[in-house]
Amino acid sequence: MLPCASCLPGSLLLWALLLLLLGSASPQDSEEPDSYTECTDGYEWDPDSQHCRDVNECLTIPEACKGEMKCINHYGGYLCLPRSAAVINDLHGEGPPPPVPPAQHPNPCPPGYEPDDQDSCVGPAAGGPSLCATAPASSGPLPSVAAETLQEVCLPVSVPWEPQALEEGQSRNQCCWGCLDRTLFPVQPPTCGFRDVDECAQALHDCRPSQDCHNLPGSYQCTCPDGYRKIGPECVDIDECRYRYCQHRCVNLPGSFRCQCEPGFQLGPNNRSCVDVNECDMGAPCEQRCFNSYGTFLCRCHQGYELHRDGFSCSDIDECSYSSYLCQYRCINEPGRFSCHCPQGYQLLATRLCQDIDECESGAHQCSEAQTCVNFHGGYRCVDTNRCVEPYIQVSENRCLCPASNPLCREQPSSIVHRYMTITSERSVPADVFQIQATSVYPGAYNAFQIRAGNSQGDFYIRQINNVSAMLVLARPVTGPREYVLDLEMVTMNSLMSYRASSVLRLTVFVGAYTF
Repeated sequence: MLPCASCLPGSLLLWALLLLLLGSASPQDSEEPDSYTECTDGYEWDPDSQHCRDVNECLTIPEACKGEMKCINHYGGYLCLPRSAAVINDLHGEGPPPPVPPAQHPNPCPPGYEPDDQDSCVGPAAGGPSLCATAPASSGPLPSVAAETLQEVCLPVSVPWEPQALEEGQSRNQCCWGCLDRTLFPVQPPTCGFRDVDECAQALHDCRPSQDCHNLPGSYQCTCPDGYRKIGPECVDIDECRYRYCQHRCVNLPGSFRCQCEPGFQLGPNNRSCVDVNECDMGAPCEQRCFNSYGTFLCRCHQGYELHRDGFSCSDIDECSYSSYLCQYRCINEPGRFSCHCPQGYQLLATRLCQDIDECESGAHQCSEAQTCVNFHGGYRCVDTNRCVEPYIQVSENRCLCPASNPLCREQPSSIVHRYMTITSERSVPADVFQIQATSVYPGAYNAFQIRAGNSQGDFYIRQINNVSAMLVLARPVTGPREYVLDLEMVTMNSLMSYRASSVLRLTVFVGAYTF
């Protein structure tokens, strides 16, 4: 039966967890060295081994673990564990990676010789004769010798060095010392001995066409150009794109690569990452408003406009076509907006309603001093202050009296009172429009109310409320502009005294042209 995690003791469970974490980690796979020395997080480039080397964060990060925790380094990172915990970091017995051997320097001496501590070339046996010892002994300075003699004395012919004659007064030993010194340290052209032959310049090398030739003291080296790596005898282009150097798109080129960005982005200063382009500052084709967003932009329109299907231009919204209730009278569409208009005699109330202008109140009328201004919906009327007609005489403003002493008054109402009112068109019916009230009450008298004249079409009727009042009611909807002159009569009767009298309220009703 397999053991369960909950059945393990605490220490064994910790061991199992550490083994799982550390066992899954592995050193970063080494690639064949190339000209790029970037490593992933947790690794750094080692110039000696030419590979990525794990960074020991426990040494490089101050106080990497806090409190009673200890720092355990592993490939690509580190762990903070209790100080009592023990860690086994070798699950597969692979052991630590083999040490990188130190770089091997080229042997400057001819075949069969090695440099000693005095920078002389000696034979294979320790302490053997130096190269200079092969030259014939000389007891004194020799004159200049031929190049062939010098070459035989100092270095074998197989070493590709070009001989240079001795100066006068130099011995062979001095020449040999000079040759060996210049062989080990070819800093300046020697005054005696040999100077280096540039095999690269004289085409004496065997480098491939894909390789670069680099001259060395006494030799040369074939290397691959930047962006190439050596595979077998040839230099092959490195596909840098597989290393994901670019944030968006990578295009591999011979010996190099180029990063490209998606639309709406441009290359950053490092030529690898992509930064957002503010198209609004670069002439985006938005007609009205432009809003930059990550990788793109949005066009928007001002209030009263809508975005066209092309996504850039703006079209005016005809608000008046959407509803007939935007304005009480008339809606006028304008670029980006709409406005409400009222007919003559009205003024705009707030933004959409129309209100009658009281020309009589504002003084915007042309009535004379002998006239009275009467306002109604959409206009006004100038009426004579004295509207009494024979046999009536004016006794007060708007009141005419027929004297009882005048024989012509016997069959006429005793008084006529002039009143004015205004109503709107298409008013809902039935509608109470005017109340009649008796001004004098006599004991035992009975009052009756009726429409004496002006209601030939039957648009109105009287509804008596009580003995002293009645209501004028609009019976049918009426359309203006129109004017009614109604004689509302109140007949007073007393049967005991055989008394009968009447008075008239002459009501002028103005019907406006509109429903407001």
